[in-house]
Amino acid sequence: MAIPEKVLATSPGAQCVEEPLDVVIVGAGAAGVGCAVVLKQLGITHFKLLERFSVGASFTRWPKEMRFITPSFMSNGFGLLDLNAVALNTSPAYFLKNEHPSGPEYARYLQALVSTLALPVHTGVDVHAIQPDPDGHGFSIETSSGCFRSRFVIWAAGEFQYPRLEGITGVQLCLHISQVRSWRHLPGKDMLIIGGYESGIDAATHLVALGKRVRVIEKSWIWQSEKSDPSLTLSPNTQERFREALRSGLLGLIANTHVTRIIRTHSGYAVETECGEWFTTPTPPILATGFTGSLQLISGWLEWNESKQVVLTEEDESTCVPGLFVVGPYVRHGDATFCFIYKFRQRFALVANTIAKRLGLDTSLMNYYRENNMLLEKLSCCTDFCIC
Repeated sequence: MAIPEKVLATSPGAQCVEEPLDVVIVGAGAAGVGCAVVLKQLGITHFKLLERFSVGASFTRWPKEMRFITPSFMSNGFGLLDLNAVALNTSPAYFLKNEHPSGPEYARYLQALVSTLALPVHTGVDVHAIQPDPDGHGFSIETSSGCFRSRFVIWAAGEFQYPRLEGITGVQLCLHISQVRSWRHLPGKDMLIIGGYESGIDAATHLVALGKRVRVIEKSWIWQSEKSDPSLTLSPNTQERFREALRSGLLGLIANTHVTRIIRTHSGYAVETECGEWFTTPTPPILATGFTGSLQLISGWLEWNESKQVVLTEEDESTCVPGLFVVGPYVRHGDATFCFIYKFRQRFALVANTIAKRLGLDTSLMNYYRENNMLLEKLSCCTDFCIC
């Protein structure tokens, strides 16, 4: 399959001198490390995992108070893999002795996997560009450490480092949650949060616990959602803390309100909504509108639908460029959203299996992954209906 000319024009080529690799994985977070584990177990040894900072770096940047909303539990012995594990026969709960790990704690789990399994991670390597070969049989990966050649590329660069900042005039006046190192260090007693999904309510509950008065502006009424998929509503852990914050009397909700503009005033900041209503706050508004994700860095090699979601094959491969795979929280297939670890980890083996088959390797190991619910092949089973 030849590369379309319009795609070829998006990135310059580079002369690579290294021996070609079988696979390059970009990003050493949960998705990148999880994929690397499966590749190695399948006997693929000629690959590298490139990381700009350190293993699990995005997790180390979480606010100090932020915790995993999915619980970790030592249930492996009964055939139920820890929800936050990215590799079979491992458990963050067992390793960390913590049910809801912090970001730095989870990074330690990922680092332990890399060390224990001797995964070929190269840190301090910034990927500048990916250039597919014109014949569609490989890639040149331009990095801060030179150019690599690889037959396949797995993009696992994550999303936390790429906050969503568009759609609101004056958004630069806000403090995005990804910029917060600890909620305890924010000055002031009155806070205004824009965005009321997981990250917004998580921030609100921590601020209320510190005795601060908090208002949350959300363009929908997500808090009354009856959906059972935590990707589409608040998780049970967040709902529990949300109810406690409401009982305190310090949390106020402003629903069905879309923010359009933010300005500085003599006493702080003013937030305007689409219906012309204004809300004032003495401190910079906190932005909790999510993340754009790192796919923007390779957008020219991907197909996008009208909802600005990436379109992938059933093997999570680019529909434009053969050999380029996507793993992690931005994978979408119809109504199926893989934004939690326990969801997107089920696609690691699918991608690795596809690559191993094309390399002519034995893939019988996949039966073990199927038996342990770590290989989701039929998207038709991704339904979420609870009778009570």
